[in-house]
Amino acid sequence: MEFKVANPGSLPDAAKWLIEQNPDKRVFVFQAGMGAGKTTFIKAICEYLHVEDSTSSPTFSIVNEYSSENGPVYHFDFYRLKDEQEAYDLGYEEYFYSGDYCFIEWPEKIPNLIPEDAAIVKIEVAEDQSRLIKIK
Repeated sequence: MEFKVANPGSLPDAAKWLIEQNPDKRVFVFQAGMGAGKTTFIKAICEYLHVEDSTSSPTFSIVNEYSSENGPVYHFDFYRLKDEQEAYDLGYEEYFYSGDYCFIEWPEKIPNLIPEDAAIVKIEVAEDQSRLIKIK
């Protein structure tokens, strides 16, 4: 399954598509290079889920918690992690297995900790700067 995002105006449609294609998923991992739009896409997904808080990258805090009518939404950015032990120290299991939405940037930093049933979202940047979003 894939969705082409021609411009930022189509992000709300992409967010709706992602959640509707994965109605039973709560953990989503985002694989993409630096600057591909992971945080921007997660912000659009949070808007679709009616997150009440202002969303931003949790680069320095590692995790941001947002309130929504669907319950808590957790946004992780593991870019700065040195090793998986830091995720253990954070208590990642309480988040990932809570049944709440978890959106994870830089999952390659914690490969052994990602739940087996997580949705894998790949974002590819095309030559025309559009984005191709693929779900595994």
